[in-house]
Amino acid sequence: MEIDDAGNFGAVTPRWSPGDAEVLAGAVLPGMPNVHSKAFQRALAGRTERRAAKSDTFFTWRELMYKLVARINPEQFEAIAKYAFIEMLKSGYTAVGEFHYLHNGPGGTPYDRPTELSERLIAAAQAAGIGLTLLPGLYCYSNFAGHPPLPEQLRFVLSLDAYVSLWTELQKLMQNDPQLRLGAAPHSLRAVGRLELTGLIAAVITRDPEAPIHMIVSEQRFEVDSSRMAFGMAPIEYLFGLTKISARWCLIHATHATRDEIAMLASSGAVVCLCPSSEANLGDGIAPAAAIIEREGAFAVGSDSNVTIDAAEELRWLEYSQRLTTGRRAILASKAYPSAGEFMYRMSLRSGAQALGRRIGAIEPGARADLVVLDDFTTLDMFVFSAGRNAVSAVMVGGKWVVRDHAHAGQEEARIAYQETLDALTRT
Repeated sequence: MEIDDAGNFGAVTPRWSPGDAEVLAGAVLPGMPNVHSKAFQRALAGRTERRAAKSDTFFTWRELMYKLVARINPEQFEAIAKYAFIEMLKSGYTAVGEFHYLHNGPGGTPYDRPTELSERLIAAAQAAGIGLTLLPGLYCYSNFAGHPPLPEQLRFVLSLDAYVSLWTELQKLMQNDPQLRLGAAPHSLRAVGRLELTGLIAAVITRDPEAPIHMIVSEQRFEVDSSRMAFGMAPIEYLFGLTKISARWCLIHATHATRDEIAMLASSGAVVCLCPSSEANLGDGIAPAAAIIEREGAFAVGSDSNVTIDAAEELRWLEYSQRLTTGRRAILASKAYPSAGEFMYRMSLRSGAQALGRRIGAIEPGARADLVVLDDFTTLDMFVFSAGRNAVSAVMVGGKWVVRDHAHAGQEEARIAYQETLDALTRT
C-alpha cells in the first residue's frame, strides 16, 4: 500500500513487497466507522446501573443524563470527548459521527461563540487523531406536536435561524481539513416539527448538496405510541411523508420499525445505524438487523451513549441478539460472505462510509489511509467474536499511526484529565 502526503492511499498492489516497505505483522483491516456517538455521555458509563425506582427505564436514565448536562462545562466536555475518542481508536474505530446537540450554556444561555462546544469536539478529535463527521443537532421541542422543551433540555435548544447560522460558521471552520466533515442532525421527530425539518434540509442542501443527514427514529416503544397518537402513524412512515429519504440519510436505531417501514428504508438507500450495546443498556429493544438484510437494506454501527466502546463488540452483540430471538446461528451472513464476522464488518465499512460522508472504510486508491492492525494469528471472526479490542495492536488514521503496540501516545494524559473531570462532576 502506498500512502501519499495527503494521507490517502495511492497504489494498492497485491503480493508487492519492495525492500524499503514497512511490513505489518498480523491481519490488516480498513478502520471501522463509528456512525453514532454522543461523546459526553461516556461520563455516565457504569454510573447509571442502580435501580432508581420500582421500574427503571430509558426515562429514568435520561433524568441522570440531564443532571450531567446541567453541570458540565466546556473544558470538561472536551476532556470527556478526547478520552472517548482515544478509546474508540484503541478499539478499532478510525472515524466517528458525533451527534452533537449540547450547544448552550447552563439554563440555555448561548455562549459568546455559539460554536464553543462544537469547537471543543473538533479540538478533541484532532488531539486524539480520529476522523470526525460533526453532526450538529437541531432540538426544538420535548415531544411530538410541538410540546415546549423541558427546562432540562434548554442547553440543547436552538431556533432554526440560530441553527443555520451555527452550521454556516462550522462549515467555514471545517472546510480545509480532510479529517473533518460536516453533516446535520434534526434530532428526532419528537424534537423537530415539519417546518423545522424542511427548513433545515433546504438550508443544508443549499450549502452542501452532499451533506449527510442523521436522525433518531423509533428508538422507544413510547416514541412510536406517541407518534401514532399525534399523527396517526409510526415515526418512520410519517417521516417518509414529510421529505424524500435518500442515500444521504442515516436513521438511528429504528428498533421498533414495522416490516413495511423496514422495506421503505431499504428501498430508499438510507443507512440504518444500529447501536446494540447502548440499545441493550437503555432497554430500547433488539435491532431489526435480520429484517434489514432480508430486504437488502444497509446497516452500520455506533457506540451511541458510549457505555461500551468496542468496535468488535457492537458487531458481536448485533449478531448475538439475532441468535437469541431466532434460535439460529450466523444470521447476519450471506452466500457470498458466509462468515458472519466478515459480512458484518464489510457491511459496516461500506454503510458507515456512506453515512459519514467520507471516503473511508476501504483499502483502495483515493480512500483515506485508515487501518487497523490485529495481533498476529487473529482472524476476522476471532476479532469479532472473541478477542475484541484486546487484539488491536496498531491503528493508522489518514496515513499517521495513532496507536502502536496497543498504546496511544496521549492516553495517559487524557485519562488523568478524564478522571479529574469525573471527580469534579461528582463533587458538584
